[in-house]
Amino acid sequence: MIQNIANNIQAFTSNVFLVTGETTALIDTGANFDVISRIEEYTEHIDRVYLTHTHADHIENVPSVRGAFDVETWGYDTTQDVVDHAIQDEETLPIGDETYMALHTPGHKPDHLCLYAADVGVCFAGDLIFANGSFGRTDLEGGNRKTLIQSINRLADTVTDDLTAIYTGHGPAITSHPQEDINMAAQAAQMQ
Repeated sequence: MIQNIANNIQAFTSNVFLVTGETTALIDTGANFDVISRIEEYTEHIDRVYLTHTHADHIENVPSVRGAFDVETWGYDTTQDVVDHAIQDEETLPIGDETYMALHTPGHKPDHLCLYAADVGVCFAGDLIFANGSFGRTDLEGGNRKTLIQSINRLADTVTDDLTAIYTGHGPAITSHPQEDINMAAQAAQMQ
């Protein structure tokens, strides 16, 4: 089961996805809200925390999650204090009851990852793309539009026709024709 526990939070935060199952995992921790009480509505333990990237709105709650659940974090760049274990490009990761492949997708931030499970057609896209063909900003430190376009194209080339849902770092999940949103984002990023 996938729950966005930051849903309806009126604060500057990313989405925070709790995926329960054999390996109960949190995708990003968000910021500026009591993530612990939200998690405890669904589970008493977390096995792993995965970070799509290390912008503050995605990681500010890492210390409280580590403390409350005695859990370690996984991300691309272990030089960041919030990342305990490195995830390599194309490494497979247990999330819920599925195995996801990590895709290094820089452009929004150099340490950005997407997590994709082909068997169930689910992708956690962080801030790479959003609903309706929007895409992550590149005007922050480490951002690069050309690299972002390459990353969006890589995602488009990786996902299969069985893709059913993209869970984004902000805004609603993309559950209707998600490949179209990837293609729209790729076109829009090239035009601006």
